[in-house]
Amino acid sequence: MGEPIRYYDRQKKTVATEQIYGERWLRLAYETAPGRAAVALLIRRAIFSRWYGWRMDRRASAARVLPFILDYGLAPEEFAQQPLDFATFNEFFCRALKPGARPIAAPADPRVAVLPADGRHLAFPDVDAAAGFYAKGAKFTLATLLGDPVLAAEFAGGAMLISRLCPVDYHRFHFPLAGTPGAARLINGSLYSVSPVALRRNIGYFTANKRYITLLETVEFGRVALLEIGATNVGTVRQLYAPGRPVAKGGEKGLFRFGGSCVVTVFQRGRIRFDSDLVAQSAECVETYAKMGERLGEAV
Repeated sequence: MGEPIRYYDRQKKTVATEQIYGERWLRLAYETAPGRAAVALLIRRAIFSRWYGWRMDRRASAARVLPFILDYGLAPEEFAQQPLDFATFNEFFCRALKPGARPIAAPADPRVAVLPADGRHLAFPDVDAAAGFYAKGAKFTLATLLGDPVLAAEFAGGAMLISRLCPVDYHRFHFPLAGTPGAARLINGSLYSVSPVALRRNIGYFTANKRYITLLETVEFGRVALLEIGATNVGTVRQLYAPGRPVAKGGEKGLFRFGGSCVVTVFQRGRIRFDSDLVAQSAECVETYAKMGERLGEAV
């Protein structure tokens, strides 16, 4: 077994070790030469994720729901539906939560931004100056992430939040602040894993993946880039908002189908001050576990 994935739990204020879904197969795929060959030849391709998604959409997959809840200690009292009401595992995976299950920090204060998803977060006040993301020296550029050199120049020196969702997490993503969103632009690509197991070996997997980019126009923070990045077994990203219609902070933006995935939020230079606990852990390449709606930072 390779290096474990450790993260900082914001609520408990302790460091914990991640319980990795499918760890044996994930490490085999990305930490061995035969596994990496399989990734290059098949696993990164959309056809593999479509096949797995088809399995998770079959009625028989519903039998996986209760064991999954028990194995990973999920909280069914938060679910908008009862566990036995889900017709398939994919329906359970992209479940909605009850109103109030994710309180929004300072809902009436437009200067406070919130986390857009449940998950493990890295926050970098200046993306260009960061020493590394998932490991020291392991970086990608905004130009490769955004797929547009003009847009990358607009956000040069800006602040970036990476929110990594594991299969055990709530898999809907939300707007981190109020504003008016444009249409989501697709950049097609592969479907590599976004687990640190894979990214510590090759950070390029991150920007090779299929992703959607939405530009959100805001009063307090200027223009903000919102990205949803697919990964292995996440061939479907659904946008649930209406482009051009104003949204509230914490409003639902969309959902992922089965698998791990990632949400990235990029702010223009000098527009946000991230909360210090997120920044301190990220400087050590340690993710912070926190939930959607918790504080991210405030406008400068």
